Amino acid sequence: MAVKSLPRAMLIDMDDTILSAYGRPEIAWNKIATEFADELAPLPPDQVATALLASARQFWSKAEPIWRIRLAEARRLTVKGGFAALAAAGHRALSDDLANRIADRFTTLREEEMFVFPGAHEAIDALKALGIKLALVTNGAADMQRAKVERFALGHRFDHIQIEGEHGFGKPEERAYLHAMQALGVTAPDTWMIGDNLEWEVVAPQRLGIYAIWMDVHGDGLPPGSTVKPDRIIRSLTELVPAAHK
Repeated sequence: MAVKSLPRAMLIDMDDTILSAYGRPEIAWNKIATEFADELAPLPPDQVATALLASARQFWSKAEPIWRIRLAEARRLTVKGGFAALAAAGHRALSDDLANRIADRFTTLREEEMFVFPGAHEAIDALKALGIKLALVTNGAADMQRAKVERFALGHRFDHIQIEGEHGFGKPEERAYLHAMQALGVTAPDTWMIGDNLEWEVVAPQRLGIYAIWMDVHGDGLPPGSTVKPDRIIRSLTELVPAAHK
């Protein structure tokens, strides 16, 4: 796949593109279920973790955008859904109190384990030094996402910060991309979108004529049967920086 010359502007996602944030949820659920093993007994932690992961995936596959703003509450609902599925399969009933504590622990663990991907800061700085206009375009609640921007020193690295909870709209709504481009003073042919979500960072931007780059951090490849065709696939933002500037 031929690599295009650098654009005038880039719209860059935050979670699981710049930050290791929500990837590999199965690892987090297994870790937490093990922490709560005594309260879950006689159910094995791995069985509970599998049920919670399935419940979460089912929930998010059809969730309304508002739940991205109410993430902690959504997680409580998904844990209760997993517990309900276990009970329906004949296992002992688990309390709502335990569900809430497990969900809240998941939220805390995700915050604790978050980090900037190696080379991400340096890549962003190098792209900015090349004169490329940069916008951080992220979904989620205003306070939570703004805290990440500050915690991980992202604010000064971007010409425009666009958080769903602050603006009242987010990906994959067309205006999310149009607003970011307007803020940077560019049009779709001048712009690349980079991120890990195939719908938000590939399909929707491509409809607007934006060059869409999919971040496949773990090298898993496109999901089986996927009809989505990213313009480019990368595993690190460092791949966007010309060799002479690394």
